[in-house]
Amino acid sequence: MHLTSNSLINGQPIAATFAAGDADGFAGNRNPHLAWDDVPAGTRAFALLCIDPDVPTVPETVGRTDCTVPRDQPRGDFTHWAMADIPADVRELAEGSCSDGFTVKGKVAPAGPHGARQGLNDFTGWFAGNPDMAGQYLGYDGPYPPFNDERVHRYFFRVFALDVAQLTLPTPFTAADVHRAMQGHILAEAALHGTYTLNPALA
Repeated sequence: MHLTSNSLINGQPIAATFAAGDADGFAGNRNPHLAWDDVPAGTRAFALLCIDPDVPTVPETVGRTDCTVPRDQPRGDFTHWAMADIPADVRELAEGSCSDGFTVKGKVAPAGPHGARQGLNDFTGWFAGNPDMAGQYLGYDGPYPPFNDERVHRYFFRVFALDVAQLTLPTPFTAADVHRAMQGHILAEAALHGTYTLNPALA
């Protein structure tokens, strides 16, 4: 299976159109175009995840003008998109078809292929303590790394071909729930990634 995009070049910078934030605040937040082919026989559904593995693990260092987030600070994962039960006949997601603009407090019912289910992304936890922003952030919300981070962040889009039409998932669900539910059901996987930074020294 292969994953391609008209919006992203594998390993290259992501345009602010597809990011949740830029140097001026919230950005275009459009989901990128994605397409996949060479699907294995027996595929009954797809799942899609977008994960940033470069997120700082010391929140106190984020967004400060008096210090930077050190490049060698331990990093964790941040989910930007989790979608399950994408029908087996779907081979493409158009740019902006699932997200077009940032919604404060999260999208209530994000768009997507008929029958697919959209999970929570990690802006849900990030904004949980902010009454002006807190909510359930479902579907795609793109890159918005700290401007003071010494590391360029990577964003991995992964599509999984599955041998089941539906995954057993809670409501709402997370990327971790998708990973657990997919165990033993993955027929193939395809991935690509882009990079993004708001650090002027790295741009």
